[in-house]
Amino acid sequence: MTTTRSALVLIGWLALVALAALSGIATPPGDWYAGLAKPPLTPPDLAFPIAWSTLYLLMALAAWRATLAAPPGARWFTLWPFLAQLAANALWSILFFGLHWMGPALLDLLLLWGLIVLTLRRFARVSPAAAWLLVPYLAWVSFAAYLNAATWWLNG
Repeated sequence: MTTTRSALVLIGWLALVALAALSGIATPPGDWYAGLAKPPLTPPDLAFPIAWSTLYLLMALAAWRATLAAPPGARWFTLWPFLAQLAANALWSILFFGLHWMGPALLDLLLLWGLIVLTLRRFARVSPAAAWLLVPYLAWVSFAAYLNAATWWLNG
């Protein structure tokens, strides 16, 4: 793949991941979230945009590396779980912050977690580095599941 094509693929992944991130921007936590009881270990509000900005960048880099490494005939097989997890990721903010549906948001997080694991496995087949770039994302989503479940529990 040429350098120009590789750069275009990276720009495409950055744009697609940024599009998914818009759901979080469009549904800020607001007063509703501020009024909820929070579980122990809840990070300060400032930690979330820093963490998510970093994770979204790592996700785009991982997808880029996997795209470059996957044989053309195997790209869809390799990349569809990434696209599915990106959709589940975008849906979570809408469910939790937009609609205040903590239970369905938790179910979405569990689906998201499974899709990330599947993505890691698919990426590892073509680019171990791409898979490793997603490990912090899996860790953060695991932590987010705790926060979501505990917040739901504490707020009935």
